[in-house]
Amino acid sequence: METLQPPGWPRPRGYANGIAAEGRLVFVAGQIGWDETGAFPAADLAGQVRQALRNVVAVLAEAGAGPEHVARMTWYVTDRDAYVADPAALGDAYREVMGRHFPAMSVVQVAALVEPQAKVEIEATAVVPR
Repeated sequence: METLQPPGWPRPRGYANGIAAEGRLVFVAGQIGWDETGAFPAADLAGQVRQALRNVVAVLAEAGAGPEHVARMTWYVTDRDAYVADPAALGDAYREVMGRHFPAMSVVQVAALVEPQAKVEIEATAVVPR
């Protein structure tokens, strides 16, 4: 994968402006912060991000992929203020699961998610080299 960084642009923190990659595409549907039993182990945003990312990684593993293959992510959060309130906790949760791989990423605030307890839903697209 190649990180795309236009000249003169400030380097983003925690994501890439763009990624170029070739290989097998893997699309991961939106994952929320519940575990394999449908229970929410955490009520806070950082805890739900951690679990949602674990779920993303579990789906990737089914395709022989890992966090390092993720080219883009979209996060849907129900509370923008909670998202910006504690970047350290979100960063810790992210790095615990994804390591220091930072794909192209968007974060969007939504009014609600289908599961009432969910605070975040994360979609991912991965590219696995052939």
